[in-house]
Amino acid sequence: MQRAALFRGGDAQMAAGDLGELLVPYMPTIRVPKSGDRVFKTECAFSYDSPDSEGGLYVCMNTFLGFGREHIERHYRKTGQCVYLHLKRHLRQKVPGASGGALPKRRNAKLFLDLEISSDLNSDDFEYEDEAKLVIFPDHYEISLPNIEELPALVTIACDALLSAKSPYRKQEPDSWEEELQASKHAKTLVQLDNGVRIPPSGWKCSRCDLRENLWLNLSDGSVLCGKWFFDGSGGNGHAVEHYRDTGYPLAVKLGTITPDGADVYSFDEEEPVLDPHIAKHLAHFGIDMLQMQVTDNGLRDNDIKPRVSEWEVIQEAGVKLKPMYGPGYTGMKNLGNSCYLNAVMQAIFSIPEFQRAYVGNLPRIFDYSPLDPTQDFNTQMAKLGHGLLSGQYSKPPMKSELIEQVMKEEHKPQHNGISPRMFKAFISKGHPEFSSNRQQDAQEFFLHLINLVERNPVGSENPSDVFRFLVEERTQCCQSRKVRYTHRVDYIMQLPVAMEAATNKDELIAYELKRREAEAARRPLPELVRAKIPFSACLQAFSEPSNVEDFWSSALQAKSAGVKTSRFASFPEYLVVQIKKFTFGLDWIPKKLDVSIDMPDFLDISHLRARGLQPGEEELPDIAPPIVIPDDPKALDIDESSVMQLAEMGFPLEACRKAVYYTGNLGAEVAFNWIIAHMEEPDFAEPLVIPAFGEVASSGAAALGAVGLDNQPPEEMVAIIISMGFQRNVAIQALKATNNNLERALEWIFSHPDPEEESDPALDTVDMENNANANILAETGSEGPRIRDGPGRYELFGFISHMGTSTMSGHYVCHLRKEGRWVIYNDLRVCASERPPKDLGYIYFYHRIPS
Repeated sequence: MQRAALFRGGDAQMAAGDLGELLVPYMPTIRVPKSGDRVFKTECAFSYDSPDSEGGLYVCMNTFLGFGREHIERHYRKTGQCVYLHLKRHLRQKVPGASGGALPKRRNAKLFLDLEISSDLNSDDFEYEDEAKLVIFPDHYEISLPNIEELPALVTIACDALLSAKSPYRKQEPDSWEEELQASKHAKTLVQLDNGVRIPPSGWKCSRCDLRENLWLNLSDGSVLCGKWFFDGSGGNGHAVEHYRDTGYPLAVKLGTITPDGADVYSFDEEEPVLDPHIAKHLAHFGIDMLQMQVTDNGLRDNDIKPRVSEWEVIQEAGVKLKPMYGPGYTGMKNLGNSCYLNAVMQAIFSIPEFQRAYVGNLPRIFDYSPLDPTQDFNTQMAKLGHGLLSGQYSKPPMKSELIEQVMKEEHKPQHNGISPRMFKAFISKGHPEFSSNRQQDAQEFFLHLINLVERNPVGSENPSDVFRFLVEERTQCCQSRKVRYTHRVDYIMQLPVAMEAATNKDELIAYELKRREAEAARRPLPELVRAKIPFSACLQAFSEPSNVEDFWSSALQAKSAGVKTSRFASFPEYLVVQIKKFTFGLDWIPKKLDVSIDMPDFLDISHLRARGLQPGEEELPDIAPPIVIPDDPKALDIDESSVMQLAEMGFPLEACRKAVYYTGNLGAEVAFNWIIAHMEEPDFAEPLVIPAFGEVASSGAAALGAVGLDNQPPEEMVAIIISMGFQRNVAIQALKATNNNLERALEWIFSHPDPEEESDPALDTVDMENNANANILAETGSEGPRIRDGPGRYELFGFISHMGTSTMSGHYVCHLRKEGRWVIYNDLRVCASERPPKDLGYIYFYHRIPS
């Protein structure tokens, strides 16, 4: 490999004409980044190498993609692109001053890369220095920068634009508005009503609705009202603005932002955030002492949330000296700002051998066949993440202390343990209204989102998500006629209800609740938390018990009747994911978390939950569809609110749940759940439900209401729902055609017709053959059924994800995994041997099947 001398100063100086002549053949391939171009100069597209890495980072001068030393040749061979900008960050020893020590600290003018600065830069003896070169392949000619006089103008402009470009993951926001706020014109003369209003330190609620977040205190009359959604990213009904329009009271302060240093104040009249120089006086009018306030999510002070701290301490194993773990499989992940839900799920996913084989085992093939922009390919990003977590390259133990000084004198090679999943998060959350934000999310919802993407992007013949898929048999019985109906659906998670009534420490709970209420009334510190202790057997029993079917229509009676439903496993998955349904809604419809301790078993046997099908003596309900009732006012169409709330408890947006139930014809939460999985990527997923007038249905709403299209094809909405359950497209179309587009009957038709007639075109047949290549995992229901891996129902626990906090919208997630015979805690970047794994406080549990 030929390497030219660096063209910098003295002997190695090359004439300007020579440099220009050298670059002439490559000028058509060199681009200047324009507005909207994403420049990846901080991270390799195939690995987690960066300018901090030993080999630095090569940025393509045409596509602006970054590549580490291990992958640059692959890009050159694939694209023929020859000119790259090589970026490298060094940590060098500072030049000693006259007194022998290092020169005083000052802003380092040698830094020009848009990279994060580690704590090493605060050292008195060392500093960072950035270096940039142009590299021409395949001979690796290097031209050091800056070389303004020698380089052609286009090249100089392109290099300067690339070096000054912001990271594609950093929000392009103006400087923080706190530095530019102006004092409100109303602050000095604000009139405050002497109405005796006093604001408590907690328990706030909008006076016009039930919202308890994004609340604003009007500084004139003390009204507490909700804000608008667009103002700070939180949900709201705009009652604070309505109050201003009604009263003209101009200033409001956001509750939860009040500290001794100030608060967030908004002027409705001036329509912008403002400063209130008299904020302390204005707050004192309503009994608020700024000096005693601290910022929290819900406005509670330290002594108010003290009981909840114990959960954080227990789950994160605080107070115990934990031994850090290094090497393959022990790599941490940086928290990008409320991204711990992603970190916890991906650590668990890549501890499963099938996912390791699918992505890391196929890594060379995935990378070689990735598109020209690998940052936009799901399988490439999964393989990159898997390799980053499992290779050990980014999890190395610190150097021995006696070698550090010797190494630093030459050149420090910083240890950058852990990976930053920015590129992965940017791609996997693209277009999703929740995951693309920086707000906290539900780990269970993200797990299903990930499985949906895995399903849609198969890796060869094996789909690793098959290990989670199982069939659920639902037995519905008409209580009056005693006739039954058996249906099947696909699922990936076993959701266990929390049997609060089975708590073994009820007396302690009652005593604690009395003390808590007394403390709140007297505004005293709350007593030490008493957590409900629930036997796992009670939760399993609650799962297996029959449940009432709301608004059940009996085909035997041709009328509505009472009905009950029981669920059993028609197949057992290779890996069983168990979710404890800790998140629910109170009587006031406010989301809350059940803080419980459940004795989750290390070994689990659910063989007794195996489905048995139609039993001797049972009579099936007639296969008759309920009559279609068209209301006079389509906007008055009933939506099954119980199904909506079941879905909302899983963490999905409320409006999305309403749409799912509506578009699936009130067929129940399970069918609506599959609609959600199929439509999570749509930009209007969480937008409010808009029911079209019947005059519009023929043109735009027919598919949503189940009408047959002009081409005699079933509605695409229903086809997508069935496909999301693991069935092939041609089977979904055939089943819907055979049942007049009745979704529930179409599913029954699929399971009762193991060998459907082939009506698809040759192209579809080819796709189906590729999708069904892994025939050994197909269900016994036939070659076109959902891919499942049935086996014994005996399992062993190997991991769990825990949540700390009061809601899925806040808090923190960590993951515990059993590896090499011991438990390990994954707390973002921190990976340590676990001393006391809190298995009783988990939220999502991962079990693997015990071989028979």
